[in-house]
Amino acid sequence: MFSLEGVRKTYRGRRGSVDALRDVTLTVETGSFLTVTGPSGSGKTTLLLTLGGLIRVTAGRIDFKGVELSRLSEARLAEYRNRKVGFVLQTFNLIPYLSALENIMVPMVFANGTGSSHTERAKTLLDRVGLADRANHLPRELSVGQQQRVAIARALGNDPEVILADEPTGNLDPALSRGILGILRELNEKEGRTVVMVTHSPEAAQMGSHHLRLEDGCCVGVDNVRGQP
Repeated sequence: MFSLEGVRKTYRGRRGSVDALRDVTLTVETGSFLTVTGPSGSGKTTLLLTLGGLIRVTAGRIDFKGVELSRLSEARLAEYRNRKVGFVLQTFNLIPYLSALENIMVPMVFANGTGSSHTERAKTLLDRVGLADRANHLPRELSVGQQQRVAIARALGNDPEVILADEPTGNLDPALSRGILGILRELNEKEGRTVVMVTHSPEAAQMGSHHLRLEDGCCVGVDNVRGQP
């Protein structure tokens, strides 16, 4: 699904330049579940943002199914993010004045405008993450675990091919974390969705099919966790 070749991302500021990614070459196969670990500042989130088309690389190339992301216009990149990628973040980023149901519908509306079919799909997705009875609740009326489930349902709104998750269990206790990881693994194993997840948790890192370790912006190893080719 993704092919990275010699990827470098440099952030420039008044105090100089910092290479967040350095010469990263990597292949992410369709249907795989890649977990990414490494020390703080090793480039994990930057890698996720480049895969999601939220930032452009400084050098090298990232291809998504043969299409080089850096060659896409801003409009095409926005379409890619909306239709091909589902983002799940540690901070949830739910809109506080919208209900759980309305939050899930947001990416659908951006992609296709308003429509009654969005409501039905959002209800289906809420039921899928076990929150059918919380459709009209605002984010502040939900627990942190429930908010993250809504965020996962929102990420699935436009039926994306890949889920990019940045520390999705970082704010959750162990029991809730296992529930969220179970949902992500089910999306991968039962539906064949590609998942790339950044995590600090050794337990979460073993949930995937493959495990990438980053250090100082460089790829220092990829392990085959589940024995897949």
